[in-house]
Amino acid sequence: MANGNGAAGAPEQDLAPALNALAQYIKDFSFENPNAPRSLAPQENPPQISISVNVNAKQIAETDFEVELTLEGKAGEAPNLLFSFELLYAGIFRVQNIPQENVHPVVMIECPRLLFPFARQIVADAVRNGGFPPLFIDPIDFAALFRQRIAEVGQGQPANA
Repeated sequence: MANGNGAAGAPEQDLAPALNALAQYIKDFSFENPNAPRSLAPQENPPQISISVNVNAKQIAETDFEVELTLEGKAGEAPNLLFSFELLYAGIFRVQNIPQENVHPVVMIECPRLLFPFARQIVADAVRNGGFPPLFIDPIDFAALFRQRIAEVGQGQPANA
């Protein structure tokens, strides 16, 4: 099939798999520095830093999904907590021409992979603005996180996906 300019028609292009980020935004964010200014003094030992990650998604239209990436972390333990943060960063993604059996993995692996660098930067900037060296979170293997969640669901554990 040819169109008016002699080029091949678009039907093949329309069938190409596509994942588009339509929007990204902070849904909720909290940074606490409860013991400032005492917490800003040089520390004898580096604090224990703990970080948790969660991914949730919901379909909002036929081809559109809202994907939420939650990062929570803290440095130190009460009563000597240096800082803590909670970030809920989300995006709207359009998924087209992807086989139905692959949509869930794409949404739960590729979408948070696209969101993560922005969420990581928000956390690093907030920690730095709180008076500490920036906290650069290591890259996350969202495929492994997805497999872990599927295994938990298979064992009867509740899942948010």
